[in-house]
Amino acid sequence: MTTVLECDLKHHSLQLLREYQQTGKARLRNQIVELNLGLVRKEAHYWVSQCKETYDDLLQVGSIGLINAIDKFEVSKGYAFSTFAMPYIRGEIQHYLRDKSSVLKMPRKWFALIQQSATIIKNFQAEYQRQPTETEIAQALDISLIEWQEIKMAYQNRQPVSLDCPVGSDEEANNLADLLPDKHYQSFQLTQEDRMRVQQSLVSLEQHTRQILEFVFLHDLTQKQVAERMDISVITVSRHVKKGLNVLKSMLVNNDA
Repeated sequence: MTTVLECDLKHHSLQLLREYQQTGKARLRNQIVELNLGLVRKEAHYWVSQCKETYDDLLQVGSIGLINAIDKFEVSKGYAFSTFAMPYIRGEIQHYLRDKSSVLKMPRKWFALIQQSATIIKNFQAEYQRQPTETEIAQALDISLIEWQEIKMAYQNRQPVSLDCPVGSDEEANNLADLLPDKHYQSFQLTQEDRMRVQQSLVSLEQHTRQILEFVFLHDLTQKQVAERMDISVITVSRHVKKGLNVLKSMLVNNDA
């Protein structure tokens, strides 16, 4: 029963989005906001336990992100609106929290993972002579890429700590500054702004390639899992990933030029 109701709501929402794109009527946009407000509530509930802002404030801010997503969404691209809208909602809330300089409450487990990541980065640099990617760090910590990004975001919004604080054992203690990536290196490779830019570029890709990239990078599935889900070979998935990344890289570079 719930599944049928959800399908009806998605279908109704899609109809309204199509009409709104054609007419631009504020009445239709307000209806779309009401139908999808659950996305904002979910995100607001997540962040309210980690900051000093009220739930109502976060709900209002997230609603702005939802409205932005409605205005930018293109029905013809075949993209799921909920998937498209979440980065806008989350990004609006995170920008608001950064601008307000709110101190996020960080779970002990997360702080332990941050400390563990410093050791992972140090060892990786020593072995491979390069900075590990965010995916490689997440795999070493045995957590998903999305969870690692959320941990880093929470850590970045904490009260500042001294870069001279020691990390590691007494015998091999290092200053935190020694273990951080070079300041010119983009340590948070997939910031919220990047996620939105990537998602906006994704809609321009061929549908099969776009779907594979979404599974791998947005839903954090392995290439083997994607192959099983889409009933294709892992090699085919790998080829589409390589092809899609090359196209995205070219598009993003051209946009920055």
